[in-house]
Amino acid sequence: MRFQRLNHALVVTTAAAAALLLSGCGGSATQGQAATSPPTPSASETSQPSPSGAATESSAAAASSQAAAAGPALCKAGSLTAITDSTGGGAAGSVYMQLIMTNSGKEPCLLKGFAGVSLTAGADGKPIGAAATRDDSTPVTDVLLAPGKAGTATLRYTQAANYPDCKRTPAAGFRVYPPSDTASLFLAQKLDACANTEINLLTIGAFQPK
Repeated sequence: MRFQRLNHALVVTTAAAAALLLSGCGGSATQGQAATSPPTPSASETSQPSPSGAATESSAAAASSQAAAAGPALCKAGSLTAITDSTGGGAAGSVYMQLIMTNSGKEPCLLKGFAGVSLTAGADGKPIGAAATRDDSTPVTDVLLAPGKAGTATLRYTQAANYPDCKRTPAAGFRVYPPSDTASLFLAQKLDACANTEINLLTIGAFQPK
C-alpha cells in the first residue's frame, strides 16, 4: 500500500513539473513575439506636410517674375485716344498727316510697329476699299508710352480723283487698329474713298516717339 502511494505521488509530481515546463515555454514564445514585432508608427510620424502649397506659391512667384521681365503690355484701343494732324501738307495729289495715339490709361504701355488703317463709312461702318499699305522706310522701334504720352506715325492719303478707275464713294473717316490689336478706334474725317480694293489710297509708317 505504501509503495502504491509513493508511485501515485511521483506521477502527480512529474505531471505538475511537465505542466510548468510547457507553461514556461509558452510564455517565452509570447515575449519573443512582442520583442521582435515592429512598433506601430504614431499619427504624427506618418503624416507628412503636403508640398502643394509651396509649389503653388513658387509657381505664382515665377509667373510674377516673368511678367515683370516681359515689361509693359502692348497698347490697346481701350486705353488709347487718336487724332490726325494734317498740317504737314501734301504733294502730287497726296495729303501727309500725323496719326497721333495717346495713352489714356493709368499704366505705361508699348506702341510698336504699324497701325491698321482704312477708310470707313462711319463709326460702326465697314472699311471701304483697300487698307493702308506699310511704308518700311521708317524703322520699327519701341515707343514706350507713359500715361498721357503719345506716339506718331506718318499717314499718307492719296486723292481718289487721281484714279480714273476709282469707284468713288464718300467716307466718314478712318478706322484705326493699334499694332497687334483686334479692337479699333474711329477718327471722323470726310474724304473720298475708292470702293474697288485694287486701288490703294493709304500708306502708313511705323510709330515713333512724339
